[in-house]
Amino acid sequence: MKGILFFFFALIQAFAFSQSSVVSVATQHNNLSRNGWNRNETILTTKNVSKTTFGVLFTRAVDDEIYAQPLVVAKVVNFNVQHTMVFVATVNNTVYAFDADILSASTPYWQKNLTPSGARPPRSSDMTGACGGTYSDFSGNIGIVGTPVIDTVSQTLYVVARDVQGGTYHQYLHGLDIRTGDERPNSPVLISPQVTGNGIGSTGGIISFNSQKQNQRPGLMLLNGTIYVGFASHCDWNPYHGWLLGYDATTLVQKVVYNTSPEGEEAGIWMSGAGPSADELGNIYIATGNGTVGISNNPSSLINRAESALKLTVSGNTLSVASFFTPNNYSVLEKSDLDFGVTAMMLIPNSNYVITGSKDGYLFLLDRNNMGGYSASGNNVLQTINIGRNQFLRSSLSYYKGSAKEFVYTWSENAPLLALPFNRISNTFDVPNATVSNAVGPVGNNGALLSVSSRGSIDSTAILWASHASSGDAIHAVRPGILRAFDALDVKLELWNSSMDASDNPGNYAKFVNPTIANGKVYLATFSNKLVVYGLVKKIITGLDKQKESDPQVFPNPAPEQLTIRKGVDRIQEISVIDMSGKLLRSLTERDDPTEVTIPFADIPKGLYVVSVKTTGGIYHYKIVH
Repeated sequence: MKGILFFFFALIQAFAFSQSSVVSVATQHNNLSRNGWNRNETILTTKNVSKTTFGVLFTRAVDDEIYAQPLVVAKVVNFNVQHTMVFVATVNNTVYAFDADILSASTPYWQKNLTPSGARPPRSSDMTGACGGTYSDFSGNIGIVGTPVIDTVSQTLYVVARDVQGGTYHQYLHGLDIRTGDERPNSPVLISPQVTGNGIGSTGGIISFNSQKQNQRPGLMLLNGTIYVGFASHCDWNPYHGWLLGYDATTLVQKVVYNTSPEGEEAGIWMSGAGPSADELGNIYIATGNGTVGISNNPSSLINRAESALKLTVSGNTLSVASFFTPNNYSVLEKSDLDFGVTAMMLIPNSNYVITGSKDGYLFLLDRNNMGGYSASGNNVLQTINIGRNQFLRSSLSYYKGSAKEFVYTWSENAPLLALPFNRISNTFDVPNATVSNAVGPVGNNGALLSVSSRGSIDSTAILWASHASSGDAIHAVRPGILRAFDALDVKLELWNSSMDASDNPGNYAKFVNPTIANGKVYLATFSNKLVVYGLVKKIITGLDKQKESDPQVFPNPAPEQLTIRKGVDRIQEISVIDMSGKLLRSLTERDDPTEVTIPFADIPKGLYVVSVKTTGGIYHYKIVH
């Protein structure tokens, strides 16, 4: 009979675009510049990201909070089929590989828990000496925290997992096959470096790595066949040091050890979760926090470089300081816990400049080849920018270069969202002409985490994405979150946010985790034990009047007993009904070309659903209330 639809179990692709156009985000904040710009986004634009066209597509349940940025890799061959996968790591030491596009594929292709048998992840309650015994920077487990990095050539994901067994703490670097989750040869390797030094915690002139007190917070970095891993602390709980370690990507043999304070203390590398940066010549850039500056009353000594921006070059089996900058008020920063190194060392593309910041609300533009060193009389930097005196800066920076304008974005807690124009003639920021958003932003002790998507320098496609806590102090408590989209050319214009529609609420904010934008979707980590995936969706409020006549018509909404799909211009091929966790409830295909199809809804539990309608002209997603 014409119009009959049959159940089927084929997976539905979320968008109709060729595999050749699919992009990957395989490292923290997109690239080694750490600028968070995906300039190859061909689907999302300032026109189609709106209250009625954009929202939650699906969620993916995981076993704990997500502190690591989700990573996306295209063209991964699994079961002899190419997929785009999204990789998620939790503080329970579990890594998941989900399909990045298919709404109904709620079951991971694989998941791997990296806690050894008989062990458990460390917990915040284990850090009894941190913050004077009131440590609350983590709410529970402290397993995988730093964002992994993926080698898309060897198809290997590198990640650090932590455990405690019999009172002994361990941190391991793992290399996992992204197709299967299997450990690569030589994986895992115990992280246990040592350096010569008489600094805090040393014994007999040797400083050994402390697996309990060293916090693997920065994202990992893959550079020239070496995996770099950085470490800070838990609330300045001594003894600890800043460490940057390099491991051979194939053998996982430790190659490089750099300690930021071998004759002093502290100087952790955390940068609000950002990974080390690197330039085209292989130089590495990091920023350090509270701790010892210099030695023997010489703040300019290259030994002990806390409160500093550092340019490092490989020298044998260590790293040497090629250039540095330390603000002249470093002692004030130290005493007031207003440490430097609270944001990435963001390299400005096609230049010799890097921008970074300090917790007291200042950004510094530095020449990579001559950062400015230390001077008691003043800071020898290219530019100092006050984004809000006494407004703590704990956030990320992001970047966009359009057809005529170029911006760096910052949004600190208790301060406005700023788009700072970069002037290529003066090679400085045009601060007086910065665009200041009126949006009410983050408060408490945590700023916004920013990313940008666009199709090259086409301004009408440029979107600034921001994730932050919607209220309260997100440093010391789990708080609700909000995802927002702004016109990157004019951040006064907010295109969409997740509070416009209750069904788009992401749950609890994941602090220091940037949104990942790839292939028409935004992948958002949460502290609600789920990954939330946003994309283009038709949000039908009532009946036919909210839809274009050329589109398939889906009604009524709410749908009490049944749902009707009426043909638009193009032939309907497939229809799926999917709940918000990705579970496929109805999946239908047709042999003829019906004008109208009816789907029973009475037996489906009350709730919110996505109806996916695949036509010869594309795929449509409709949010339906039942």
